[in-house]
Amino acid sequence: MTRLTGSALRVTVFVGENDTWHHKPLYSEIVHRAHAAGLAGASVFRGIEGYGASSLIHTSRLLSLSEDLPVAIVIVDSEERVRAFLPQLDELVTEGLVILDDCEVIRYAGREGKEGEPDTKGKKSL
Repeated sequence: MTRLTGSALRVTVFVGENDTWHHKPLYSEIVHRAHAAGLAGASVFRGIEGYGASSLIHTSRLLSLSEDLPVAIVIVDSEERVRAFLPQLDELVTEGLVILDDCEVIRYAGREGKEGEPDTKGKKSL
């Protein structure tokens, strides 16, 4: 069970959707490494429009420019654990932007039910 409340550090990594690491999506490699490092959580968000250092605007509105949309990977954990993970990001992110900012976690708790199974009380599928 993972519990994280109070002060934390958030790292946000901005890369392109088509960026890869050894023929695998870069965002997926970052999430899997964060998981292997035992970090509290990581999520990937796909942008619908944006631009970076190239100043070329990528958008989902125009079919011809809908490739390589911006992707943000957000990871939150204690400052110590996030900073220990930064060398892996240095290795992986050759083009992109990495932002660190302080945040406060109000509540994050992994729940377990019987015999280590996830608790699904109150959760309904659509």
